[in-house]
Amino acid sequence: MGLARTLSRGQAGLDSYLVTVEVHVAGGLPGFTVTGLPAAAVRESKDRVRAALANSGHEVPASRITVHLGPADIPKTGGRFDLAIALGVVLAKPDAPRWGVSGTEFLGELALDGELRPINGALPAVLAARESGHALVLPTANAAEAALVAHAEVYAAAHLKEVVSHLRGEQRLPRVAACTAPLTTDAALDIGDVRGQTFAKRALAVAAAGGHNLLMIGPPGSGKSMLAERLSSLLPPLTHDEMLRVASIASVAGEPRAAQPTLSPPFRAPHHTTSAQALVGGGTRPRPGEISLAHRGVLFLDELPEFARSALEALREPLESGIARISRVHEQLAFPAEFTLVAAMNPCFCGFRGDGTDRCKCTPYKLEQYRSRISGPLLDRFDLHVEVPRVSFADIAEPAEKGESALLREAVVAARAVQLERGGRLNARLDSRALWRVVKLGAEQRALLKRAADRWQLSARASLRVLKVARTIADLEQSAAVTTAHVAEALQLRCRDRA
Repeated sequence: MGLARTLSRGQAGLDSYLVTVEVHVAGGLPGFTVTGLPAAAVRESKDRVRAALANSGHEVPASRITVHLGPADIPKTGGRFDLAIALGVVLAKPDAPRWGVSGTEFLGELALDGELRPINGALPAVLAARESGHALVLPTANAAEAALVAHAEVYAAAHLKEVVSHLRGEQRLPRVAACTAPLTTDAALDIGDVRGQTFAKRALAVAAAGGHNLLMIGPPGSGKSMLAERLSSLLPPLTHDEMLRVASIASVAGEPRAAQPTLSPPFRAPHHTTSAQALVGGGTRPRPGEISLAHRGVLFLDELPEFARSALEALREPLESGIARISRVHEQLAFPAEFTLVAAMNPCFCGFRGDGTDRCKCTPYKLEQYRSRISGPLLDRFDLHVEVPRVSFADIAEPAEKGESALLREAVVAARAVQLERGGRLNARLDSRALWRVVKLGAEQRALLKRAADRWQLSARASLRVLKVARTIADLEQSAAVTTAHVAEALQLRCRDRA
């Protein structure tokens, strides 16, 4: 008989919680039981552990083995506990060596030959282990993620044998050194590559400065996708803390960005066949969706009316709160989802309405049917509605203005600095009370906004969003007051309400 304890880490959203792995070896009929709300992949660990131990030179006792993963009321998923379980089995044998495993956490999935395979969510686990003051042993393939965390005691191993040699004091595992090289931004696309579309570029600068959601409407080939792809180039680089947050989300999702960190804001462009779960997050094993992977960056939805209605409606709450909440029977998870939403659509079914030609044959009924694919509440959440007209050959023939993104980014960074100093958040995130504190309208501005609201039947939410955009335009121009010109331009940037 024998009892051993090792430490590991579970994953719930972005939270990495401590798991105590208890292994009890007792007499009786041979068996291997795992308790503690294990998912199928965890229950199957018994077979992986048996094979890995046997192929690593360790005899598996022909006894009854009980493994408990505590706390018992939190679901456990994945193969991340394999290494801790295998070490517990070795230490629980009656003749087991006395290795010092207290204060050390073990993470890693075992192959049948004892090789350690990478896991998702390694970066949050490293951050949590550092906060707990524990050392951490994880697969070599996760070392690049661990290197992002300074002052963490992390050791990388490629095989179970290496971990055993380390614990025996025979051969120490290499300690993962913190990355000291400064992180850089990706070579971003330049907005100067887009010919013409001066008004749309202005809308992009406003969206970037205030974190506003943008809807572009125009015929095929007018440059909507090009514009959206270049919005990231106008955003300021991520801070180190923001980079760690973004990389942690990617780590949980198993995305390559976790091992290849950059200070560039993320850009995500899911296909219009994407499901609501893939967009917002969820699944049997809840994982972050596209909106969380776009955290602190841009989410681009091309051909907006072609997305499933359920997927689009699921965006409404995260757009307001900046959080994607996923509820399950045993747990409720929350992933950060503060992103700038950029969407593009054609003006009608065929796409040629208003392009200056007679190619559009859509009837009023078909036009209304096409527009009704997007609900009013979702449209209200777009601060900017911009028409992107067809580009003429004269515009195409003009030389590209290189470095235009850098110039606009300077103005965006300055405007954001003003907003953060004034209210601690971007204008798009201001609630109504905070908005009225930073927007002081005179009689002329109030009258203009009232006429527009009455004529276009703007909702209260839409009216407040106009004010937020006007405040951002003023910040771009380094103006302390919101003038009539700022309100007028903000109203011009809502073309769909005028239709």
